Amino acid sequence: MDPLWALRQVALRLERAGEPVYRVRAFRRAADVVGALPRDELERRAEEGTLTDLPGIGRSTAGVVADALAGREPAYLSRFREPPAVGGQGLRAALRGDCHTHSDWSDGGSPIREMAEAARDLGHSWMALTDHSPRLTVANGLSADRLSRQLEVVAELNAELAPFLVLTGIEVDVLADGALDQREDLLARLDVVVASVHSRLRMPAPEMTARLVAAVSNPHVDVLGHCTGRLVTGRGRPESEFDAVEVFAACVEHDTAVEVNSRPERRDPPGRLLRLAVGMGCTFAVDSDAHAPGQLDWISYGCERAEDCGVTPDRVVNALDAAELLAR
Repeated sequence: MDPLWALRQVALRLERAGEPVYRVRAFRRAADVVGALPRDELERRAEEGTLTDLPGIGRSTAGVVADALAGREPAYLSRFREPPAVGGQGLRAALRGDCHTHSDWSDGGSPIREMAEAARDLGHSWMALTDHSPRLTVANGLSADRLSRQLEVVAELNAELAPFLVLTGIEVDVLADGALDQREDLLARLDVVVASVHSRLRMPAPEMTARLVAAVSNPHVDVLGHCTGRLVTGRGRPESEFDAVEVFAACVEHDTAVEVNSRPERRDPPGRLLRLAVGMGCTFAVDSDAHAPGQLDWISYGCERAEDCGVTPDRVVNALDAAELLAR
């Protein structure tokens, strides 16, 4: 077994399991060290018991390397096995990309390249990069200048990763009056705009309704992100209150997809609203909202919920290939 592969697999599985970021980073740092060394040196050090003398290699990561070199399945891989198959497999098989992902340019934990390569390895042909907008300072949101620089980086990366494609995008904050938190000329240059509410989540229902309707009616917006803002794990957070019929009707009118957010702590929208959106004729984006490579596969959880609520592949925008999506 390749020790570099083993270390990276452990990192991915830790992320998928929601383990602390510091543990994931330890295995990624170890992978960087191992990747720079010839196999014969690793074998020698494993035999001598000196792997931990290498900077960035601790007892746990050394154990993974030693097991892999000996042809044994590392204990960490045994502990964090691939999750069992869930429902929604038909919808999952139809997906070509992911409309909502984050990198270390905002509050994600990995570079754009690592996110793109992980998405490619899942079988996707494209990934929309949607880092946060500037007012979300807690998430290191992108100013106009930083977003402009990111567009240049993505263009260079696409030349290297072709035919896989990183679509340019943003998760733009919906301000209290329904305006969007980024310059209009920049929004017009992006491939995918996800509009999400991150502040004043408890505003009165009539105001929140007007706020969401304004956002989804904006011609630059492609996806309404995690529409209720709820959190269902830990201390939790209640749903924002709004007239869902009015909001989803505006989504249909303006061809804005309703996001099925796959993050385990969100599972947004709740089932009753998801079924309502299906019945009203909405289109959907089943998204991971991944902030790390190992979270990209959380999209399977969203597929299970979406399929259970009647969402079919012909109504999911990320079941399109990139050219079809951009032509919408």
